[in-house]
Amino acid sequence: MNQHRQHRPSRYRWAIFAVLALAYLFVYFHRLSLSVVADDLVKAFNTSAGTMGLLGSIYFYCYAAMQLPAGLLSDSIGPRKTVTTFLLIASIGSIVFGLAPNIKIAFLGRILVGFGVSMVFIPTMKILSQWFRKQEFASMAGILTAVGGAGVMAGTWLLAKMTVLVGWRISFELIGMFTLVLMVLAWAIVRDKPQDKGWAPITAENGNPAPVVGQTDTRASLLKGLQSVFTEKYFWPVAIWFFFDCGIFFGFGGLWAGPYLMHVYGMTHEQMGAILSMIAWGMIIGSPFLGYLSDKVFKSRKKPFIICSGTLTLVMLLFYLVPAGFSRPVLYLLFFLFSVCSSAIVIMGFTTAKELFPVNIAGTSVGAVNLFPFAGGACFMPLLGKVLDFYPKTAAGNYAVEGYTTLLLVLLIASVGALVCTFMMKETFQN
Repeated sequence: MNQHRQHRPSRYRWAIFAVLALAYLFVYFHRLSLSVVADDLVKAFNTSAGTMGLLGSIYFYCYAAMQLPAGLLSDSIGPRKTVTTFLLIASIGSIVFGLAPNIKIAFLGRILVGFGVSMVFIPTMKILSQWFRKQEFASMAGILTAVGGAGVMAGTWLLAKMTVLVGWRISFELIGMFTLVLMVLAWAIVRDKPQDKGWAPITAENGNPAPVVGQTDTRASLLKGLQSVFTEKYFWPVAIWFFFDCGIFFGFGGLWAGPYLMHVYGMTHEQMGAILSMIAWGMIIGSPFLGYLSDKVFKSRKKPFIICSGTLTLVMLLFYLVPAGFSRPVLYLLFFLFSVCSSAIVIMGFTTAKELFPVNIAGTSVGAVNLFPFAGGACFMPLLGKVLDFYPKTAAGNYAVEGYTTLLLVLLIASVGALVCTFMMKETFQN
């Protein structure tokens, strides 16, 4: 009977993970969805491309603004209440967006979506830290990131299919209704920790809970938690690495890689999209693989950091040296490696940020470090654009190859900066 009770939390945690992983899928779905329906929105609202760009970017502003509050709320009122409340907001936002009679209401819907999905990842990481053992955490974070990759696919290929079948409005209304159902499931199934179900901690061995270094019976104050995070010297190599790494990923993979392939290699939209799909596959395959390598093979957080950042530097060096000379199969491989080493690897960043601090401020530490990826994207996207604008356009109206070569040099320098940060990080893996 006791053995049966011990297995119950081990089984139940997978139901929790399934609900939270589905919620995380929609984080990435909404992040990329407007690229599929942009033309439809321009026609529906009779608006400009500049306004559409602002409509798309508002998600990122909302998401970035809520990262510290996400950690603070997860550590104060609890991750279950946080994630369910904001899933409700996201569902309302998606429905409002689908029903929007004008561009102002569309902005309102998009803002609600941005705020709503911003509160999924960090509460999920906090919950996983309570339901999975330390040696399992990176693997679970890797699987979660792979689900995010599935969200990339859903936000592009699947949404395109839905739009053809039922139109963009009904598509977003259906997504909103599904998110509402997901919110109900989260409230019914998700629990902050096994103790909330009357079970022993999942880290218990032989009936005794494993000690958590630095944990106290009372929650650290929110301001004290922030102070602990920002005064920890080993937090900053991780934070600066995030800035460079995600600046490269968002700036190139999320914006300028498409024009680069079309302008330099003369590809069509379809050909370019096929190569960029490797970004999704790199997340889906690379994230759990890196988690497994960290937990089971290297038994290290630092080694995967160094290997991936070194590989990313090599990839950017190849792009810089041969900006227009790769065959199609080589481009597929390079973009896959680019995704694994700049996107899938972020699981190590969040895992390390969590493991640097006691569990009672895990949400705050992950929320604090999650400011830096979006800061990197916000800086690198306009910076790379200014680099391209510095060079005259071609007769066809394309950006010059010289501009892209300089852009790739900037990315190469940033990748070296990220690599240097990995050598300054603290090894946080513990058996």
